[in-house]
Amino acid sequence: MNQELEHVIQLQRLDSAALDANRRLASEPERERDFDGRLQAAREHVAAAKKRLADNQEARRGVEKEAAVHQARLSKFREQAMEVKTNHEYHAIQKEMEYAQNEIKKLEETILERMLEADELTADAKRADKELAAEQQAVDAERAAMTAEHAELQARIEGIGRERDALVAALDSQVLRIFEVVARRRNGVAVAEARDGICTICHVRLRPQVYNNVLRSTDIIQCDSCQRILYVAPKAAADANRTVS
Repeated sequence: MNQELEHVIQLQRLDSAALDANRRLASEPERERDFDGRLQAAREHVAAAKKRLADNQEARRGVEKEAAVHQARLSKFREQAMEVKTNHEYHAIQKEMEYAQNEIKKLEETILERMLEADELTADAKRADKELAAEQQAVDAERAAMTAEHAELQARIEGIGRERDALVAALDSQVLRIFEVVARRRNGVAVAEARDGICTICHVRLRPQVYNNVLRSTDIIQCDSCQRILYVAPKAAADANRTVS
């Protein structure tokens, strides 16, 4: 294979690796936002569960106060019943006592319902707390991994930069210019594999003569459609050369 072609293939591999590393670094703010969002959602779940429990407890206290009022009225009526002098007064007090007893009974049933509901809400709150703790642990681990990855990516980019500088210094200036112009126009991808007579990136069929020249791997050949520098896998080039021989 032509040495300049080998160099641009390697240069493309370095640039693609650097691009991937930089994209990964650029994704860190979004990943941080995702971490914060996950934790916020878990915290809101905990807050909602505890609010439901607090609302239940407040409602139960309200019912208990109401029951206490009726209990006090019942006690008062019982005392008054000891002092009544006529049947009419006695029946009136009895009616009031019966009403108070019925109200107390209904309120006690409501209190029991609130207590049973509180057991479920307490379990929900504890479960939400555990889920928050688990999410916090997971996010901490992922943040630590991202921090470690950040250092690795930075080191990789620096290493790629050194390799690239050495490669560029050895590359023909005209070939380098072609590579850089195409890379700027094609989102950083200036080199494409040709396979079965087709450019594998733009998917346009190459003219037979162009593909034959690419198979020889002796010159810098560009795709007529996307202008990327074309190459073929070493095995395909070797098979083609044997066929020609």
